[in-house]
Amino acid sequence: MDKKGNTVGQDGVAGLKKQKMRPIQIAFMLFCLVAAGAFGIEDMIPQSGPGMTLTMLILFAVIWAFPICQTVSELSALMPSEGGIYVWVKEALGEFWGFSISWWGTISIYLSTATYVVLIVNYAQHFIPALTDPTIAFFTKLGIVVIFILVNLMGLKEVGIVSSVLSVAILAAFAVVTVVGFANWEYSPMQPFTPEGQSVIDCLGGSICIVIWMYCGYECVSNMAGEIENPEIIPKGFKLAMPLIALSYILPTIAGLVSVDPWYEWGTEGLGYGDVLKEHLGYGWGVAFLVVAIISQAAIFNTYIAAGSRGFFVMADDNLCPRFLVKVSKNRGVPILSILLLGVTTVIMMNFEFSTLLTFLGPLALMVYVILGISLLIIRRKYPVEKRDVWYIKGGPAKIYIIALLPVAIAIIGMLVNGTEYFLLGFVSIGSAVAAYLVFKIIYGGLYKADPENHPINRRTKLAKGDIQRIGVFILIFGIYAIVGSVFLSWYEGDWGPEYYLETYGTGLQSNFWFMIKIARVGGIIGAAAGTVLLLIGKKKDPV
Repeated sequence: MDKKGNTVGQDGVAGLKKQKMRPIQIAFMLFCLVAAGAFGIEDMIPQSGPGMTLTMLILFAVIWAFPICQTVSELSALMPSEGGIYVWVKEALGEFWGFSISWWGTISIYLSTATYVVLIVNYAQHFIPALTDPTIAFFTKLGIVVIFILVNLMGLKEVGIVSSVLSVAILAAFAVVTVVGFANWEYSPMQPFTPEGQSVIDCLGGSICIVIWMYCGYECVSNMAGEIENPEIIPKGFKLAMPLIALSYILPTIAGLVSVDPWYEWGTEGLGYGDVLKEHLGYGWGVAFLVVAIISQAAIFNTYIAAGSRGFFVMADDNLCPRFLVKVSKNRGVPILSILLLGVTTVIMMNFEFSTLLTFLGPLALMVYVILGISLLIIRRKYPVEKRDVWYIKGGPAKIYIIALLPVAIAIIGMLVNGTEYFLLGFVSIGSAVAAYLVFKIIYGGLYKADPENHPINRRTKLAKGDIQRIGVFILIFGIYAIVGSVFLSWYEGDWGPEYYLETYGTGLQSNFWFMIKIARVGGIIGAAAGTVLLLIGKKKDPV
């Protein structure tokens, strides 16, 4: 490990085939991982109003997407390692936190890939009525999964080629929407700023959650960095991708708002970008745009197989997951069993209802950005930029702290304003990392198994030395966060929350607003107490 110069950390895993790639291929992979079109923004418009929707799209490109791109670019340049965020956090905060961030990121991909397959078939039903038959629909979904699993088994270069082709098709379609919309400008894109009778604060919850989601996924490309022969192109790919993605959101949305009215009928089940073409060019153009929606979901699915399959793969290489997942195909040099496992999981998950499942996924994605920003600051101290000859963020300490911590603050706010049910169930999904780490560390040994001298364990717990303290800190922080969150949500949703949750869910835990608040508050007190006890025990019996 070279701590004084070029790059640090592992470069890849034995057997992986290196692929030489160009910045534009990285940019197109990022486009598919993050965006693949402006689909999803339609729901922001009636919730938040045209003006606020556009303001949020522009603002979050600057205060959310840009800092994340800068962070991932610097860490990718310094540590171009397979597994990306897992390797960076492991280097900054140790084995437990490295496992946790990889678990959150990988599980969120594993549980969400099926949604893209389902959406492909749902869109295709407009052309092929036979797909409404459950049996035909199932085998069509299965065929889609098989096709893109095969693409991924061929190698990262092939994934990049498919991503590039699909990206060009999507961008061309939205470019046509932009041109046609601007040519038929009739309405103000900023009026009204918010729906009548609603303030900016009232609209913030709905808009911030959607816009964060629209700009998520930049870090995923780092998962494959160990397979890129020339990793110095990754920051260059980010320079192309970030403005491309922002413009692909902002320009078509302006074009749609100025040419198709009324704004309050926009939505995934209402007016959309395809209506710009249908209204001004004819019905056939609207149908053609529906094909682009299918291509969009296929593009996301293709790249998420590549990103998601590397998570468990690199942890298995560190003895933190079942070892069979580290198998690399001899001919193609790809993590064959990890890719196949993701394919099997997708086939299983595509048969389930996603409404409850997706409640668990948002907090997982947001936690990744919280830990990522903190890790950047720690790695900056460990590896001073003055000793580097690779790309890094230019600027003084104040700028670096803003870039690192601004997404952290936004992610924490996002978890709070997403809704009380998301806030509460988020503790279950986030806490699953602790349970999984305990199981896998004890069974497989983790870093100790390969390097016991540098990664010693506590003989009594069979965990890494200091893990009692780390887990204590984890529980303590989330206990305090639960208490603070319960107070905030009582204020933020207290006036309308009880009626809203009862009307939305009818029965069960999620229908009882004040009971959810009580669970968060009592659970937070218990968690804070338990975390404190573990921290004190760890300092005495299990020092870091």
